[in-house]
Amino acid sequence: MLHLNAFLFGCGHHSAAWRHPRSRVEDLGDIGYYSELARTAERGKFDAVFFADGHSVRDPAGAGTWFLEPITALTAMARATSHIGLVTTVSTTFYTPFHAARLLASLDHISGGRAGWNVVTSMFDAEARNHGFDEIPSREERYARAEEFVEVALALWDSWDAGALVLDREGMYADPDAVHSIDHVGKHFRVDGPLTVPRSPQGRPVLFQAGASGPGRDLAARYAEAIYAVAYDIESGASYYGDVKARIDRTGRDSATVGIMPGLVTYVGSTMAEARAKKAELDALLPVAQSLRQLGMFVEQDCSEWELDAPVPPLPPLEEFAGPNGRYETILRIIDKDSPTVRELLGTLAAGGGHATMIGTPESIADEIEEWVRRGAADGFNLMPPLYPESLTEFVDHIVPILQQRGAFRREYTSTTLREMLR
Repeated sequence: MLHLNAFLFGCGHHSAAWRHPRSRVEDLGDIGYYSELARTAERGKFDAVFFADGHSVRDPAGAGTWFLEPITALTAMARATSHIGLVTTVSTTFYTPFHAARLLASLDHISGGRAGWNVVTSMFDAEARNHGFDEIPSREERYARAEEFVEVALALWDSWDAGALVLDREGMYADPDAVHSIDHVGKHFRVDGPLTVPRSPQGRPVLFQAGASGPGRDLAARYAEAIYAVAYDIESGASYYGDVKARIDRTGRDSATVGIMPGLVTYVGSTMAEARAKKAELDALLPVAQSLRQLGMFVEQDCSEWELDAPVPPLPPLEEFAGPNGRYETILRIIDKDSPTVRELLGTLAAGGGHATMIGTPESIADEIEEWVRRGAADGFNLMPPLYPESLTEFVDHIVPILQQRGAFRREYTSTTLREMLR
């Protein structure tokens, strides 16, 4: 069964979405806005909604990337929903395992077993300086800390056995033999335990991971129960999918039980022309000079004089490019797959960057989604609507019914916990 998550992110994943007249930019601090989005995704029988997180302000003049703290928001949203999973990023670089385990176990209790944790390491010096560091630790240090962090959190969640709560009013709240210290002493953490929160409905929240680097893929292979991925086309998706599934199998785990969900940006119309017009409407709101300067950094050329509505000028092949390869390779893939104008390329990079972008009718997008799954590039998708709330509503109202009719996606929830839903 196909898996679908909704990645909740401000006014939408297009960086100019907040400027659109139908955006809800005034509501970014209103929990009712996010609860409404979660209820829409739940109406579409999605597995989960997901919040990313950041610890610094990048550009105050642009839309607020971060507003409400995610676990606080998801806790409130748990009371506005009944089935959908609630997943949040928690940084292993800045939190401590006891703090994170306590927060996530509480969310799992409050939601009745719907909590998920996207395990990440943070990346930016600006974030590090808000947490007492001069700069972000090295990648090796961050991933070593992350691995120990996960091990400690798992031990804390297991420090209460199932059935530890006796609730005998004659004198025993919990069975002392079923509540354990963990006595962890490691390189990064000293934690005695047990956790102050008794065992939650799932035992532990579902672990997600989104690492693309080698260490990130290894961390996902050891611990993740579901994986958020980045892939622009089926070929790159299948390459990542095959590599990570093989790493999972080498750890002795069954890779078939771990769903891989690339990010997906969709523009939906009754015709292809209508869908393209929706993308063009958002693309036209981009600050052109700033976007061209950013593109110039990616391709290491002066793009300021490029004609916006003409095809992208020829670029050197990857093997002749001396700059950072990752984003440049993605740009070449977009050009090869979509033959965009300069304006269209800027818009695609502004909405999801290197994530898959599908533009078309509900039927054509459903076809593409099924093709990714059929060709071993995905087990589902982490939907990244370019404009909230309407892009999510369009997907739920027009694409989900087709996938349900084809037997590719659930018609009703049959599970009570997020872990059961992902199996």
